[in-house]
Amino acid sequence: MPLLGAHMSIAGGYYRAVDEAHTAGCDCVQLFTKNNNQWRAKPISEDDIAQFRDKLIARNIAHPLSHACYLINLASANRLLWQKSVDAMVIELERAEQLGIPYVVVHPGAAVEATEAAAIKNVVRAIDEIHRRTGKLAAMPLLENTAGQGSCLGWQFAQLAAILDGVKQPQRVGVCFDTCHAFAAGYSLGEREAYQATWREFDSTVGIERLKAIHLNDSKRELGARVDRHEHIGRGKIGTESFRLLLSDARFCSLPMYLETPKGEHEGETWDVINLRVLRGLVSSPSGDRTAPAASPSR
Repeated sequence: MPLLGAHMSIAGGYYRAVDEAHTAGCDCVQLFTKNNNQWRAKPISEDDIAQFRDKLIARNIAHPLSHACYLINLASANRLLWQKSVDAMVIELERAEQLGIPYVVVHPGAAVEATEAAAIKNVVRAIDEIHRRTGKLAAMPLLENTAGQGSCLGWQFAQLAAILDGVKQPQRVGVCFDTCHAFAAGYSLGEREAYQATWREFDSTVGIERLKAIHLNDSKRELGARVDRHEHIGRGKIGTESFRLLLSDARFCSLPMYLETPKGEHEGETWDVINLRVLRGLVSSPSGDRTAPAASPSR
């Protein structure tokens, strides 16, 4: 059984994300180390670091994962935005290092006015520069596959592979796989044959050995819609069988997986508790045909 967790808020202190994860029944936790919609970042104090690290041990929460600011666009053709994004990603990695977080998930970025090939080159240049400036850090970026909205890169496995193959230090970059994004991009995770075909393609292009984390999200939109709308597990278009196959896949038995489903409550329970219970129930069930409560509005 893989380690299951969720994205938690750091409101009130970094340690609060660990407490929330423990309360929800998580094995692991994902968090932002700063406001995800601002460039500026308040310095992390020694107390913040000590409390966070101590709580991980006390609550038995493993594999903390950080998600980078949404403003970062490493693919940008705008020189100022590209440089600002590189600077911001360096800070994200430095903050993760302070907290003892090994990976920072980041979206490759959007091409906007550039061609796909030029945008990929921009991402490669950005990662090389980030690596040059963070050579002494253990924390490393994880490129996340995207749904393919607009000109966003990373919705095709071949795009991720092109970035990874282009950087000078590919051993210092990993991948985070998002189920909603993959489905929205047109990669079926449904019945066994389709599931196996998707992972064969991922392995032949990106390489499963580069996979360090998985985001578990159902999708509000249909296969190939190229629209990023997360849904509660079993209440979207992906279907529970896909998640049963993923959680039962021996290749991923030790891989941490994190919910990014909508927050809120249903009948006195948080959706994180409900979604985790559905996921764990799928593993213990011989069939993926299970029913989850009705979903609250998507984020």
